Amino acid sequence: MSSVAVLTPESFAEHRSGLNEQQAKANVGSEDETDLVPTYKEAFPPLPEKAASGETTTEPSGAWTKIRPLKSSLITQVFHVPLEERKYKEMNQFGEGEQAKICLDIMQKTGAHIELSLAKDQGLSIMVSGKLEAVMKARKEIVAKLQTQASATVAIPKEHHRFVIGKSGEKLQELELKTATKIQIPRPEDPSNQIKITGTKEGIEKARHEILLISAEQDKRAVERINIEKVYHPFIAGPFNKISGEMMQETGTRINIPPPSVFKNEIVITGEKEQVAQAVTRIKRIYEDKKKKTTTIAVEVKKSQHKYVIGPKGNSLQEILERTGVSVEIPPSDSNSETVILRGEPDKLGQALTEVYAKANSFTVASVTAPSWLHRFIIGKKGQNLSRITQQMPKVYIEFTDGEDKICLEGPTKEVKLVQEQIEIVVQDLVNRMDYTELTVDPKFHRHLIGKNGTNINRIKDQYKVLVRIPPDNEKSNLIRIEGDPQGVQDAKKELLELASRMENERTKDLIIEHRFHRTIIGQKGEKVKEIRDKFPEVIINFPDPSQKSDIVQLRGPKNEVEKCAKFLQKIVAELVENSYSVSVPIFKQFHKNIIGKGGANIKKIREETNTKIDLPAENSNSEMIIITGKKANCEVARTRILAIQKELANITEVEVCIPAKLHNSLIGAKGRFVRSIMEECGGVHIHFPTEGSGSDTVTIRGSTEEVDKAKKQLLHLAEEKQIKNHTSELRAKPEYHKFLIGRGGANIRKVRDNTGARIIFPTADDKEQELITIVGTEEAVKEAQKELEILIKNLDNVIEDAMTVDPKHHRYFVIRRGQVLRDIADEYGGVMVSFPRTGTQSDKVTLKGAKDCVEAAKKRMQEIVEDLEAQVTIECVIQQKFHRMVMGAKGLKVQQITKDHNVQIKFPEREETPAPEQQVHENGETNGEVKEGDPSVPRKNDIIIISGRKERCESAREALLALVPVTIEVEVPFDLHRYIIGQKGSGIRKMMEEYEVNIAVPPPEEQSDTIKITGLASHLNRAREGLNERVKELQMEQEDRTLRSFKLTIAVDPRYHPKIIGRKGAVITQIRIDHDVNVQFPDKNDENQDQISITGYEKNTETAKEAIMKIVSELEEMVSEDITLNHRVHARIIGARGKAIRKIMEDFKVDIRFPQSGAEDLDRVTVTGLPENVDEAIDHLLNLEEEYMSDVVENEAMQAYMKPASRMDEPKASSKGFVVRDAPWTSSTEKAPDMSSSEDFPSFGAPVAPKTSPWGPKRF
Repeated sequence: MSSVAVLTPESFAEHRSGLNEQQAKANVGSEDETDLVPTYKEAFPPLPEKAASGETTTEPSGAWTKIRPLKSSLITQVFHVPLEERKYKEMNQFGEGEQAKICLDIMQKTGAHIELSLAKDQGLSIMVSGKLEAVMKARKEIVAKLQTQASATVAIPKEHHRFVIGKSGEKLQELELKTATKIQIPRPEDPSNQIKITGTKEGIEKARHEILLISAEQDKRAVERINIEKVYHPFIAGPFNKISGEMMQETGTRINIPPPSVFKNEIVITGEKEQVAQAVTRIKRIYEDKKKKTTTIAVEVKKSQHKYVIGPKGNSLQEILERTGVSVEIPPSDSNSETVILRGEPDKLGQALTEVYAKANSFTVASVTAPSWLHRFIIGKKGQNLSRITQQMPKVYIEFTDGEDKICLEGPTKEVKLVQEQIEIVVQDLVNRMDYTELTVDPKFHRHLIGKNGTNINRIKDQYKVLVRIPPDNEKSNLIRIEGDPQGVQDAKKELLELASRMENERTKDLIIEHRFHRTIIGQKGEKVKEIRDKFPEVIINFPDPSQKSDIVQLRGPKNEVEKCAKFLQKIVAELVENSYSVSVPIFKQFHKNIIGKGGANIKKIREETNTKIDLPAENSNSEMIIITGKKANCEVARTRILAIQKELANITEVEVCIPAKLHNSLIGAKGRFVRSIMEECGGVHIHFPTEGSGSDTVTIRGSTEEVDKAKKQLLHLAEEKQIKNHTSELRAKPEYHKFLIGRGGANIRKVRDNTGARIIFPTADDKEQELITIVGTEEAVKEAQKELEILIKNLDNVIEDAMTVDPKHHRYFVIRRGQVLRDIADEYGGVMVSFPRTGTQSDKVTLKGAKDCVEAAKKRMQEIVEDLEAQVTIECVIQQKFHRMVMGAKGLKVQQITKDHNVQIKFPEREETPAPEQQVHENGETNGEVKEGDPSVPRKNDIIIISGRKERCESAREALLALVPVTIEVEVPFDLHRYIIGQKGSGIRKMMEEYEVNIAVPPPEEQSDTIKITGLASHLNRAREGLNERVKELQMEQEDRTLRSFKLTIAVDPRYHPKIIGRKGAVITQIRIDHDVNVQFPDKNDENQDQISITGYEKNTETAKEAIMKIVSELEEMVSEDITLNHRVHARIIGARGKAIRKIMEDFKVDIRFPQSGAEDLDRVTVTGLPENVDEAIDHLLNLEEEYMSDVVENEAMQAYMKPASRMDEPKASSKGFVVRDAPWTSSTEKAPDMSSSEDFPSFGAPVAPKTSPWGPKRF
């Protein structure tokens, strides 16, 4: 086991000065201890030295021999993404590292390690390391996500596509992985033969080559492969592929020469056999010719100059080949070799060599000295500063190296000099006006300094015009660097240190708050949580992401503030839990509008008075449930009030049935299907089961008397069956058959149930299984019902076609409104298809197609309709036009209901555009005066409503319409009560109008009239009149009561007793007011009669209140006050914490005790007030306490005088010896002590002595 030794500054100073024998003895102390001190070589064993070349190497002895070399299974690949091909070009702000997130995602997915580095030319270098397979996958992902993708297409015969894909797509996947591209092959049904390749240019080139090879292999024509050494490929292709192109054009073949990046010797030729043979002959001839005539020379060219020899897209090499016929071979970019080989005819090599050197030396290299921390300022935001220079001299390449205080320049000599001068000016300017500093902050606080999405750090950067570099989490460094204006650097440092100091004192607390309350606490658009944050500005409140469904809310801030905020949130949650009780109230749909009231008045009032949330279903919803949410007690009150409205409006009966709780679930059925079928069958009654787990056996049924009795019998019968024996079965039928199986008004299904005794449940619109029909009952009953239903369904599946005769004049009735009548028949009779002859054809034949039973039933129904049409009459109903809108109702609902109930058609006349001459009109529709034209007994055209249908139905519909015509009655109400009937801002009269659905007109005050007019339907007027008369009685009784309550009594009481009568915070007088139901008024400061107290209320109550006050006064008059002397040093102990002790004394002895205020003349004087005997007892008690407490006070003061806190300043500080070694190099006079600040003497563990240049600049994530 090894240990790390540390030299302290004291011991190191001793070593530097050299230790004499006496000091050594003093330090070691004894010979035994000296033996325990290790030697320098034992503590720090030397590293093994490498054996000289040519000598036999023996294993070195020492501590390092135990380390064995390990072979790595990891590989590393580096590739560069130029600026113009980068997808993400902004990396200057915290919280914006999109490509960093992408890399982390790829690392997690593939297991490879990725490092990104941004070069100063804004290019991106990427190093990927890991296992081969992981590196290949990661490289493909990186290229796809971080590099802009080029695309190209390659055309190969359609029948070759499957060979590119390979078995189960393996070949295609391998190809995509190998070339780091995305290859899209058209689907088999797509006639296109174009294969699309997406990726980098190099990857596309490789993929294209591989695909063409695969195609060539599968080509039905001749395929020839010849091996030609790679170095001769340029001669066969020719400069800019001219020779191979001419060859392909002349022979009609396809010649596939591997690109320079693919190290293969094989050239593939495809085409007709003769033409392929010609092409092969010519290629071999060129190869043989060049092999004989060409020779090579090798020259050394700096690696950095290779790119100038190659030129953009290899154009320079092609130009040399074109002009001299010499091929120039450049080593791969990942090779360290600087040797360039020229291959060609001897007499041309000299010219080619001259051109190679000319290309290589056309650029020069220079450097500018600049501190490395200034590099980013020289580059500027998004490279703006650098781009001003590079735009003028684009051929100059500028390289910044992380950790080095220099900038390298490459390019044409003149341009490099100009750029060098410009950068030197910029550097000098920055050195004069910029500064930097470093501070140490614990890494755990870094993300808090940065803030959410970089809010804090970006604000500091913008405010102080500085750059702040906070190391990423994976570096685990505590060093933060600030660069910029000197003053800004200091200000930013100060603020960051303050933030860090504050966070060190912070506390984090997790609160468990149910996820369902989070949105309520946050509020709409965060309004509520903003109020909480404003209340506790120092506390950071973090709610979890809604998708996580977490209950943990995190609070962070100063300890006290966090505790206060936690208590506040817990209080809010407690209120929410209390207010989240929910109850559902079933209310018949037709009464929902009455629950809401006019303009929402009723529902609003119930919500406000009960402090609950009430949700009603949408108008187009079939639901009848009203949901009430709030405190349990409030919900019950709201429920009672809503049910009371329904009970008042309709003849609703409520019955409670006792059914064992264990049977409730089976009676309700899956998703309430069973109980819903009973409710529908019994006219829509409401059946309410108690909540599960309540233990209650009471089931409530609500509805009309007849339907409630029916539902009660069914429930009790079913409960009895369930207790005896219950059986369930299911069968399927097409949804369109269901209505026919049920029959009109449930006739068919009722017949089956009566015959068998089983209950049949059909699916609702909300059920997933629309074909499933459930049969419930005893086993025998279920089997019989299932048998009957199966016969009916089988008959429905027997499709027939039939015809009937319908007079053409009635055809229009069936097909108008887009065939609504026919659609209704189809829905009701199992989807029967009814076909009428085309318009214009005088045929009376109508065809019906569907199940036999359905067709027969549909025919019967259509015959009934025809009979009704034959027997149809038209009558007139005269109602003045001004009442038409009231008769129709909102959106025509009233008239639609009459049409539906009486099966008639009602047509209202067009509205009169020009108003008729004014007439005296009564509210009941009668008119006075004469009509100018015609007989007054003849109704006007615009007042006539046409009703069509059977005669008896038309008559009943007319009566229904006339019943909707409003009439007016008058009620006598004393004028002085009118304002009370109207109420505050008309609330009283508005409530009555909404309750009774009438209009109440109160005469204006100037008329002084007692007559109030009520207008509305005749059925509503009596209720309204009775309600108004009852309200008048109430108001008259209130008037009488007000007169009795206004009795006033005045009593005289000495003003000095007033405070005692009022009591502390008005407690005494408030109790008198409550007990006697009176109002007690004390005189104001400015009143003349300061002893007068007024009592207002009922005469009897005022007398009893007077007696209560006078009793207090008589007690006060008997009281005495005495002053005693109590040493002020014991006052605090007598009073106690928050006055608790003194209050107990006053309560026990029924006295009042007053202590002197601070600054009083006599600090020892205490006043005791009360009854004489109580005062004496209290004084004795206080004097006893004084004597007891004074002995403690004197003793404490004496103790304090003798006690003195021990000082720790004189304690000798123990000196640290540090780590001691023997025979250290610096103990001899010849050896120099090591310099602790030197990186050579004390290198970092695992790091090189000199800072090593990174090939891709600093990390940015």
